[in-house]
Amino acid sequence: MKISLQLKIGQQLTMTPQLQQAIRLLQLSSLDLHQEIQQNLYDNPLLELAEESEDLPENTSENSAHNAETKPLEEAPDSATQDLNGDDWGTKIPQDLPVDANWDDIYQPTTSLKNTSSEPLDFENVHHVTESLRDHLLWQLNLTTVSTTDHLIAENIIDSINNDGMLTTSAEDIWASLSDEIELDEVVAVLHLIQQFDPPGVGATTLSECLLIQLKQFSTETPLLEEAKKLVSNHLDLVGMRDYRKLEKLTGYTQATVEAVTALIQTLSPHPGESITNDDVEYIVPDARVTKVNDHWRVSLNHDITPKLSINQQYAKLIRRADSSEDNTFLKTHLQEAKWFLRSIESRNDTLLRVSSCIIELQQQFLEQGAEAMRPMVLANIAEQLDLHESTISRVTTKKYIDTPQGVFELKYFFSSHVATASGGECSSTAIRAILKKMINAESPAKPLSDNKLTTLLQDMGIQVARRTVAKYREGMGIPSSSERKRFKHTI
Repeated sequence: MKISLQLKIGQQLTMTPQLQQAIRLLQLSSLDLHQEIQQNLYDNPLLELAEESEDLPENTSENSAHNAETKPLEEAPDSATQDLNGDDWGTKIPQDLPVDANWDDIYQPTTSLKNTSSEPLDFENVHHVTESLRDHLLWQLNLTTVSTTDHLIAENIIDSINNDGMLTTSAEDIWASLSDEIELDEVVAVLHLIQQFDPPGVGATTLSECLLIQLKQFSTETPLLEEAKKLVSNHLDLVGMRDYRKLEKLTGYTQATVEAVTALIQTLSPHPGESITNDDVEYIVPDARVTKVNDHWRVSLNHDITPKLSINQQYAKLIRRADSSEDNTFLKTHLQEAKWFLRSIESRNDTLLRVSSCIIELQQQFLEQGAEAMRPMVLANIAEQLDLHESTISRVTTKKYIDTPQGVFELKYFFSSHVATASGGECSSTAIRAILKKMINAESPAKPLSDNKLTTLLQDMGIQVARRTVAKYREGMGIPSSSERKRFKHTI
C-alpha cells in the first residue's frame, strides 16, 4: 500500500451554536420559550427584563413584530431588523439569522403546561396541589383498624391500583410477592375491604366487577337494583350496544324495564378513580390573533405571553475594547450570547408572523364560512410561497396556536389532504368532515343516514369520495354507525 496525499474539494453544512439555538427556539411552544427565557435570564447577567414604560431606550430588545404595527395580509412582513445596541460591542452580528434547514429536528422541546398569562409566571405556584388516588386510599387505610400484616397487604394492593381505580394485578400475583406466611385468603379479604373504600368501584379487575361493586353500595330499596346486577353480570356487552330486543329475549324483561335498568347503569362510573385524580387543567394561550380591519384580515402576534428583554446597559458599558482580562472577557462573551439570543427570538417571531399570515391569506374562506370552506393545503404550499423549507414550516406550526373568529386552532389544523371534485377541483378532508358532521346532525333519528347514503350525498355535491373513506372520517370524529345511532340518540 502506497501512502500519498490527496486534495478534495467539497461542501459540508456546519451547524453553528447560533444556528442550533435559532432552530431550537423556532420549534418551542410559548411556555417552553418562556422557560427558556427565564433560564437565560438566570445564566446571563447581560440580559434583563425590559421595563414596561414609554421611555424605553432605543436599544431595547423587542422584536420587529413588537415594534411595528401588524401588516395586512397583502403586505408580507419584512424580516429585516434593527441593531440591538447603538454601540458596537465586539463582533458585528449579521442582520439575517438563518432559520431554514434541510435536516431533521435536532431538539425536542420539553412537555409543559399551556397555563400562560400576561402576568410574569410564578414557577413556584404553577401547579396546585391535588391529592392522588393512592394518597386518598392510604388515608382511608390509616383510619381503618387492621393488623400490621393486613396493613402491609393493603399497601401492596393500593400500589397495584391505577389512576382509573382499576386493579392491574391479580390477587394471586400480589399474594405471590408477599411473605410465605401470608395466605391467599388474607389477600382476598383485604382486597374486599379496599373495595369498600371511596370512590365506589375502586379495586375491581374488570368493568363488570367495578359496576357491581357500585351497585352493591346502593340502598336495597333502589328500584330495579337486582335487574341491574343481572344485566351487569351477564349481559354488559349488550347493554353497551343498546341491543334492547336481544336483552328482552334473554332476560324476559319488558322494553320499558330494560331501558330503565340501562338508565340506572349509566349513572355508574366506569373509571371511579377519575373523581379523585384531577390533573391540572391546561389552558391554551394563542400565539397569534386574527382580526378583521377595513375588510382585511390582519394577523398579529400575542406579545403578552413572553417577557420583553433588553441588554443591561450598566454591564455593557463596563466592557473595554482592548482589555483581555478575565472579567472583561466574561462580559464580552455574555454580551455576544445575549445579542444572539435576542436576535434568535426576533427571528422566531418574524418567521411565525410570516407563516401565520400566509396560512390565513390562503384560508380566508375558512374565516368567513367555517370548516366547510377549508381549502386543501400542505406544508409545501406555504414553503414555496415564503421561500422556506418544509421542515421550517413544520417547526413553526408545531404547538403554535392562533385565535380566529371560528375558534382557537393549532396552526397544523389548517393543513389537510384533498379529495377530487367532479369539476376537476379539490376539496379539503377537513371540509368533508365538517360536511359529514352537518349532514348527520340534521338527519332523522328514526332513519339515520348510512355510509352509502352519505357517500351518495357527497357525490351529488360533486365530491368524489369512496364509502370506506366516509366510514373512516365518521369513525375519526367518534360518530357511531347508522345502526347504532338508530338505537339511541347520539349527541355529536
